[in-house]
Amino acid sequence: MNIDYTYLGKNPIDKLKFLMKELREKCPWDSVQTYESIAPYTIEEAYEVSEAINNKDMKALKEELGDLLFQVLFQSKIAEEDEFFNFDDVCNSLFNKMITRHPHVFDRNSDNSDLKLIERWEKIKETERDKKGYESILDDIPVALPELMRAIKLQKRAARVKFDWPNIDGVLDKIIEESKELANAINTKSCESMREEVGDLLFTLVNLSRKLNVDPELALRATNTKFIKRFSYIEKTIDISGADINNVAQSKLEELWLKSKTIGL
Repeated sequence: MNIDYTYLGKNPIDKLKFLMKELREKCPWDSVQTYESIAPYTIEEAYEVSEAINNKDMKALKEELGDLLFQVLFQSKIAEEDEFFNFDDVCNSLFNKMITRHPHVFDRNSDNSDLKLIERWEKIKETERDKKGYESILDDIPVALPELMRAIKLQKRAARVKFDWPNIDGVLDKIIEESKELANAINTKSCESMREEVGDLLFTLVNLSRKLNVDPELALRATNTKFIKRFSYIEKTIDISGADINNVAQSKLEELWLKSKTIGL
């Protein structure tokens, strides 16, 4: 495709704005999209950025960051059409917010000790929440976050006002308590009770990961990857033997699982 866009100049943002304008006016798909229809793609692109970082794939990261930026442009363009704000407003809002949140960078008279930085950051965030009319310190934690991420944010926010276990032992005791409550719920065969107790146990495990400075999302991702490798080994081994995995005894599957661990998978 030979199209000359040199007349747009060299500014990358100007070219992207032009692209977005053309797509909204002339593309049958892009022109009918809404805030709601685009939102799932925005979330998907954010995850793809995270995956590229996890894989240390810089080529993919450059591409995925571009895709994520496109989502910002897309949402901003729709808002501009509705006369709410435009992309420049988004940039200016971000600029002003980051200046306000980083007085230790932009205010030469600022006390930059670690303790003061944390105190000042929390105070700034509290002021922002007050301006937005939030009543609870938990109100601005997005409901749309993945639940593991949301749980740890809720816990960190509560811990700021000292609603927290003083040490790991308290969390470990709580895990034992929640495990017993789950066992009781299983005995009652109540789906509602089991769901509630599983949630309580998961929430407590997230608390433990927070205390250990372990990201539960990354920890689970690593375990999922490990499971895939070990289960794939089982599948390949059985396939090489000529057997059908659907007809292999559970004991044999367990034997192969243990072997996958011994070979370092």
